[in-house]
Amino acid sequence: MSITPTAAGQVAPTPPHTGAAANRSVAEAGRRARRRRLIWLWVARFGFAVVVIGGWQLFTSLKIVDPFFYGQPSGIWKRTIDLFENGTEFGSFWTDIATTLKEAVFGFGLGAAAGIVLGVSLGQNRFLADVLGPYIKVVNAIPRIVLGSIFIVAFGIGVTPKVLLSAVLVFFVVFFNAFQGVREVDRNILANVRVLGASPLHVIRHVTVPSALTWIIASLHTAFGFAIVGALVGEVLGAQHGVGLVIKTAQGSLDPDGVFAGMLVISVITLVAEFLLTLLERRLLSWRPPSPAEAAAI
Repeated sequence: MSITPTAAGQVAPTPPHTGAAANRSVAEAGRRARRRRLIWLWVARFGFAVVVIGGWQLFTSLKIVDPFFYGQPSGIWKRTIDLFENGTEFGSFWTDIATTLKEAVFGFGLGAAAGIVLGVSLGQNRFLADVLGPYIKVVNAIPRIVLGSIFIVAFGIGVTPKVLLSAVLVFFVVFFNAFQGVREVDRNILANVRVLGASPLHVIRHVTVPSALTWIIASLHTAFGFAIVGALVGEVLGAQHGVGLVIKTAQGSLDPDGVFAGMLVISVITLVAEFLLTLLERRLLSWRPPSPAEAAAI
């Protein structure tokens, strides 16, 4: 029970349920504000899409923009449906999607694992980082298209060169983030756990990796997009199946609707992967308090 001043300068008890009611009112107001923000967010997103796609369709219909070069949203949608129903000259379009997805997922897993392991290892060992640093920079400076050509010459036009190219693109994104994340770990915490008798493996498992996890997870969002790029570039260079091959064929036959249809499918795959990575991030970083930007958005 709390007290409040009266007009005569005396104090009178305040009912205990008043504070709880005020808290409930504040919480309800917060929920309403979040709902309003979410509604306006989706309205703005939908409105932006309508303006872009509708303007594209309008300008191409009026011949302000030449549909021969830029296609039309209606034609892209029809071409996408046609690809799923009738396939391509190489077979089922589902097979092409599965091939590209397999190459990207395998390359993403391989590159992310190598990037995390090497990034954490070099981040903790300054001497090893100084020894290998110049070589890592040299490999990173090689144009990816050149690496793709080398992989195809060495391994043929199968799945392997696309997986390797995807892995290389993913590796450097994850590696540099993991390396920097380890370097940002609080040295006082490391010193304390070592004084308490923690082994190097325990330090890595319970301090270093959890502290660097924010950096690593953030890199994975970008890395999967690079995995898709690696798979597509490899397929454009040489392949028997894949969405990249479909896009290359459409480009060769001057079919912009086919090119955009392939891009549309890739965009959907990437958005689904982004959603799954966001769920993984929330699961792994559930212990982390929200950042100022995240707290302001709630």
